[in-house]
Amino acid sequence: MHKNTVSGDLFGGITAAAVALPLALAFGVASGLGALAGIYGAILLGFFATVFGGTSVQISGPTGPMTVVVASIVALYSNNLALVFTIIMLSGLIQLGFGLAGFGRYIKLVPQTVVSGFMTGIGLIVIILQIGPLLGHATAEGSNLLKLVAIPEMLQTANWHALVLGAGSFALVSFFPKSLSRYFPPTLLALIAGTLAGVFFFRNAPTIGEIPTGLPTFYFPALDLQLLPDIIRYALILAFLGSIDSLLTSLAADSKTRTRHDSNQELIGQGIGNLLAGCFGSTPGAGATMRTFVNIQAGGKTRLSGAVHAVVLLILALIFSVQVSYIPLAVLGGILLRVGLDIIDWRNLKRITRLPRPGVVVMLTTMLLTVFVDLLTAVAAGIVMTSVLFISKTARAQMESIRFTFGDSGELKLNHEEQRLLNELGEKVFLLQVEGPLSFITARDITRMMQLSPENDVLIFDLSKVPFIDSSAAASLEEAMEQLTENGDHIIIIGARPRVLETLKKTSVYEAIGEAKFVSQYQDALSLAGRLITRA
Repeated sequence: MHKNTVSGDLFGGITAAAVALPLALAFGVASGLGALAGIYGAILLGFFATVFGGTSVQISGPTGPMTVVVASIVALYSNNLALVFTIIMLSGLIQLGFGLAGFGRYIKLVPQTVVSGFMTGIGLIVIILQIGPLLGHATAEGSNLLKLVAIPEMLQTANWHALVLGAGSFALVSFFPKSLSRYFPPTLLALIAGTLAGVFFFRNAPTIGEIPTGLPTFYFPALDLQLLPDIIRYALILAFLGSIDSLLTSLAADSKTRTRHDSNQELIGQGIGNLLAGCFGSTPGAGATMRTFVNIQAGGKTRLSGAVHAVVLLILALIFSVQVSYIPLAVLGGILLRVGLDIIDWRNLKRITRLPRPGVVVMLTTMLLTVFVDLLTAVAAGIVMTSVLFISKTARAQMESIRFTFGDSGELKLNHEEQRLLNELGEKVFLLQVEGPLSFITARDITRMMQLSPENDVLIFDLSKVPFIDSSAAASLEEAMEQLTENGDHIIIIGARPRVLETLKKTSVYEAIGEAKFVSQYQDALSLAGRLITRA
């Protein structure tokens, strides 16, 4: 900490707290755990993720994506809150494990199409969850599909006081001049103005109601072995979502501050924060992009800004807990409606007709699975689809790079001496060259090519430009080469790199071919082929 940064950190932290307060309240209510849980989630995560994290200016707290998952968990186990908080604790421990194991660099490798799809899906879920409060009703129970089906009935019995307050708060946060938002956060203005309007003019709108005061309750872990698979599943969803959400915010903060965050340390900080949030009955969270940017723009430069943000929220929670009970739920719904719209990846949706079709399919599939199934299934399916598409595309490109030669015809460029030796051998020798990593798809096509090749006595396989072979590809080649050797053909391998050689030694290929038939140059291979043919 440098004395020149203290004033900026203080102002940044206070400003970030002003933005975080209404969002923490809104996310707490939307999660089903209550406004106080949202506030203390912002305090605990905001302080400990900052102190132990790897992004100095990051402001952490409850977020839309995390709230969506917590709301579904609370809906399932509303009669056992200790179990809900145990899941949150476990998610924090998993994040902590991610960081200690060095998984930070891998989590950021999730394909952009998958991230786009699940973020858009989460944005849609946040919007769906606000329809009930905006119309003066409780959020419909059941799946998101059932929530959508319940909308027409809600419209028929809408509470117009709630609808006016919700529309007003949404309009205020959406159209508030950006030039003024630096001095007065629109979410805080909407919260104050909406609450005053509800108290004096729109009294029929449902409010948060009385909430407990004082410090949060400590919860001990409560495991149910029969529910253990579900507990682990939901904890993994929270851990994965919180990790990727935080690291994406860290990357965005880096671009603003011209610094570089520590991904693994950030996961450790987020894990500690979420672990403590679960211990004290609070909502989990992640790095929050908007709050982080507000902190940076207001002058925050070090971890002090995040700590100040948490302390300010704690003071507000202790002083104004009674006043919180008067906040209309529709006002929070209007604020979160804006949040949901902001989460949606409009950039990719607007250019969906210009994006490659496979990427669009992955994005839309991930989005629909996020909304109507669950996040873990959505992300897993998106990653698998992307991987299959990538492997297929890579295999096609690799097949185009394959060069082969037999006799005086073919595509391989040989020097004069190599070509002379090949001409002497005629069509008894088949040369095959592959470039790039050898996947099982490419190996399968190469195997077919080897089997359909002209009747040759010797197959020379150039692997000098292959950096590695996966186990499936090695198994495919093993089967083809065993068939060729059983037919009396000889196989010679050129230039196998150490990693490739190591993989082949794990199969029967190396033993079946024989060490003498692994050579380093074409000339050696052709000379050996000549001796083998003569011997035959």
